[in-house]
Amino acid sequence: MRLERIVREVLRSRRSCLSLRRSLLMYSTTLQCLDSEGVADFRSDTVTKPCHGMREAMFNAVVGDDVYEEDPTVNNIIELERKCAELFGKEAALFVTTGTMANLLCIMSHTERGDEIIVGRTSHLHRWEQGSYARFAGVSATTVPVLEDGTLPLDEIKQAIRVDDIHMPRTRVICIENTHNYAGGKTLSLEYMNQIRQLADAHNLLVHVDGARFYNAAIDLDVSIADLAKPADSVTMCFSKGLGAPIGSIIVGKADFIHRCRRYRKSIGGGWRQAGILAAAALYALENAPATVRNDHENAHYLCKSLNEATPPEKCDILFAKSATNMVLLSTLPPFCPSEVAEMLKKKKILVMPIDEKRIRIVLNNGVGKAEIDALVSAYEEYVKSMPKDN
Repeated sequence: MRLERIVREVLRSRRSCLSLRRSLLMYSTTLQCLDSEGVADFRSDTVTKPCHGMREAMFNAVVGDDVYEEDPTVNNIIELERKCAELFGKEAALFVTTGTMANLLCIMSHTERGDEIIVGRTSHLHRWEQGSYARFAGVSATTVPVLEDGTLPLDEIKQAIRVDDIHMPRTRVICIENTHNYAGGKTLSLEYMNQIRQLADAHNLLVHVDGARFYNAAIDLDVSIADLAKPADSVTMCFSKGLGAPIGSIIVGKADFIHRCRRYRKSIGGGWRQAGILAAAALYALENAPATVRNDHENAHYLCKSLNEATPPEKCDILFAKSATNMVLLSTLPPFCPSEVAEMLKKKKILVMPIDEKRIRIVLNNGVGKAEIDALVSAYEEYVKSMPKDN
């Protein structure tokens, strides 16, 4: 209730800036409660629930205490970390609770207090994680633009690198995001990743990849996870998004780096207790990831094509959809408004997420299939046709 009141007050306030409105809009809860039965939820791939096979794997996991390293399924955790290190072609890995924690631990372990990172202005690490790199790691950030394809312009990165001057912080890490959330699931190519590596090496910098949906990127590019991760010093990947686990992210990198991450994880309250249950879910998610991710990508393509086909020719210049990996961005121009379209769909028990004043994000996940997609398209088509023809 408190969040609802805050959102209403901010949106009504003439003094509130557009960027704050966007921030609250993107990650706010649905303001009007819905009976969850029969709801088709396209807001994010974080809304997925464990399937029967995953629940069975969790139920059968033996538990103990990870901090004391006595959990028999610490063997599960050890196995998960070993598999991830091998999958990514890195020396070691660390299982943590969330992608936000994973990004923070990487920044803390790569830097010293007073250092600086380079990060995209619309990156998740910068916009949606409370500036934790400043709060907990004590580092500042220079932000650069994010292009439509999710990349950071190389010349902008180069200009942002600090010279060796005692008046300035030391640039230490270039942070990129693959796939890029705010760009609508766009994948950063292997060629671009290698260009970032070359630029970093030329200036003795580190490369961190927020790879919350890294598996999606590898599947989209048809390359191995290891090849895509090779240019990076550290990569994070989330199990609780497209892979369908209830919780957990992985960090991969060199062994000494992971050791530092493990120490910092404990200091911020991230030590596990009976975590074998969660590691079992993550292992199940990994085993089934290729099929799960490919299915989401196919569904995104199908939805995008269906939305564009459902848009009358005279409205194609103000309503159009684009898809990348498991996301569809529906762009709107007046008289159509993202929040109004989302509200219309919500009344039909279909949830989507307006991310700014022009775009709606629709995320395919294992909780929605062709029936839910067709229902969304049908509701959209009905709504668009109901608008006056002169609009």
